[in-house]
Amino acid sequence: VQLVESGGCLVQPGGSLRLSCAGSGFLFSTYTMRCYRQAPGRELELVSSITGIGGTMYYLDSVKGRCTISSDNAKTTVYLQMNSLQPDDPAVYYCSTYDHTRYWGQWTQVTVSS
Repeated sequence: VQLVESGGCLVQPGGSLRLSCAGSGFLFSTYTMRCYRQAPGRELELVSSITGIGGTMYYLDSVKGRCTISSDNAKTTVYLQMNSLQPDDPAVYYCSTYDHTRYWGQWTQVTVSS
């Protein structure tokens, strides 16, 4: 299992970005994909997830209405569109999935600054 993330960058408050996580080595379309984040001094938190079958989505309360998770099975990639970025959003973001063990992508940094 391999997860490769991209899309983290510096954005201004209120700006937008899209995180991508490309998966390989597993049957992507049947797996739940999760996006976590961890800010300095704070615990790891689940930001969003999408199930492989059914496409059921979950969002952390603080990002509801600002983030949209989607998946492209043909590209075996999950996307997290983040809009109206706020001071609480800067963190290291991780993509993850589970298959008898938890797999993690490499981190991608999201920074919000004017």
